[in-house]
Amino acid sequence: MTEREPARSLEQRKQDALERLEKDEDVWVATASPDGVPCLVPLSFVWDRGTLLMATRRTNPTAVNVTPSGQIRVTLGHTRDVVLIEGTADIVEGADLPAESGDAFTAKLHWDPRDRRAWVYLRVTPYTVKAWREENELAGRELMLDGTWLG
Repeated sequence: MTEREPARSLEQRKQDALERLEKDEDVWVATASPDGVPCLVPLSFVWDRGTLLMATRRTNPTAVNVTPSGQIRVTLGHTRDVVLIEGTADIVEGADLPAESGDAFTAKLHWDPRDRRAWVYLRVTPYTVKAWREENELAGRELMLDGTWLG
């Protein structure tokens, strides 16, 4: 058995989570239909002005599922280094997306769905962010509550 690293401080976990949001390119996105059918898909994203910005076809279940309630869950990382985000998602048409946001998406991900009529953006505003690596970090995993960063 290997020795575990000590639990990270709240400040270190927040810094690590923000770094992942800046540098990672893909997240797992979980939604549910109004009748409770789950959907889990990977999407590319950019961290843009305190929100996650993703693009998907407007007819995909992920886009359809966020329309009624806006509730969404997003995860970064693997099972031993998780960032779990709960938030609300808004559908944004490419023509309505601020130019800076679209340019940031294109620069990071090397494609531009703004002029594709079949595509929409999802802008996810986090209200809860949790991060942990091992059991010793479960007790202090909350980094954001009610849309406010802790620490």
